[in-house]
Amino acid sequence: MLQEDENSKNIFSNSNYFSRLLINSFYLLIISLFFSFLTGCSSTTQTKNTAIVSTLFSDNDFNSVAIPDTDAIFELPEGMVIDIKKEYARSAGITGEKQAANKWLAEYIGAQDGGFEFRDHYTRMARVTAQERAGNCMSLVVLSTAVADALNIPVKFQDIDVEPVWDRRGGFYLVNGHVNMKLLHHDQPNTYSMRGSEILVDFLPERSVRAYRIKQISRQTLAGMYFNNVAAEALVRNEYDLAYALAKRAIELDPFYVNSINTLAVIYRHKGMDELAEQAYRHVLQLDAKNITTLYNLAIILGEQDRLEEWKQVHKVLELARINNPFYYFDMAQQAYFEKQYQEALVWYKRAVDRADYRHEFYFGLSRAYWATGDERRAKKNMEKALDLSIDETSQHRYKGKLQAMMRH
Repeated sequence: MLQEDENSKNIFSNSNYFSRLLINSFYLLIISLFFSFLTGCSSTTQTKNTAIVSTLFSDNDFNSVAIPDTDAIFELPEGMVIDIKKEYARSAGITGEKQAANKWLAEYIGAQDGGFEFRDHYTRMARVTAQERAGNCMSLVVLSTAVADALNIPVKFQDIDVEPVWDRRGGFYLVNGHVNMKLLHHDQPNTYSMRGSEILVDFLPERSVRAYRIKQISRQTLAGMYFNNVAAEALVRNEYDLAYALAKRAIELDPFYVNSINTLAVIYRHKGMDELAEQAYRHVLQLDAKNITTLYNLAIILGEQDRLEEWKQVHKVLELARINNPFYYFDMAQQAYFEKQYQEALVWYKRAVDRADYRHEFYFGLSRAYWATGDERRAKKNMEKALDLSIDETSQHRYKGKLQAMMRH
């Protein structure tokens, strides 16, 4: 899900997590819908909502861009499908008794055993993911679904309401959610398995997600989440026409998945189409009146238009949510550091780490602040932590250089 960054230098000053462009564990932000919106609506209501949501689109303001068919995201090359079937057939060995297809597939993917590299903010179709054996949780689910289709294995998709994982890219705050899937048992000739067994496909062990609320979703909703993910990724790259086409497809697939509508609104904002953006935000709030991401983004519009009474009402809700955003504390720490208020900076950096201990830049900030106060031991320790958590070469090179300089001191 997307949220505009308040401190970014693009056309929107002042905003946060994801724009919040929440993108599925880009996926990028997968934030769960209220369960009632998925199960409590009749077909008449669904049709009515689809008709209403279509009024949010503005095709004439964007260049037409070709995007993949929905089914294409789950397709594998024909030759690969044949090879997979042959490989599974060979699993029978000399006994002729094949392993249960769902168990074989889970081992074939090997997500928990290093056979699939986790790569955040990297959502790709099955054919690409199969070749690269890398991607985020959405890519993993899409690839596993494609192979399951080839072997006629029934599946179950799950949206996991995990604690949000924060990131910031291209002037947006991104909140990563999580999806996974289960491979169900399916009777096949010459196989052995426990009837009714379900095999989890996930980067994370099953015990680590048991404590979270799990919501089963349809294949169509999953496809909508996929398109929202890649729309968010395109938006971060400033590819507005592509982002619009992808977000529109996501909304058409599931008009009740509010993150896709929020993404559409953020696209409008970055095109200077504030009236349409506000219309989309208001539509989300009709579905989810307390959607923090949308309230935050709406507040930006209200503030810029000096609609202060409306802004105040929204801001009351947002102030309560602000304290959960680790980048709020990080930005406060940065300000204190550059004002040479190093002890104060340490307090803010530590609060940021308390809320997101996976962000390398938070530890880098701590390291610099400790170094400025003369605490070389903690400075080196936190620089090592920053280096350990960093994944891009630029950050790693920077941290290595800083750490080497510290060691020589």
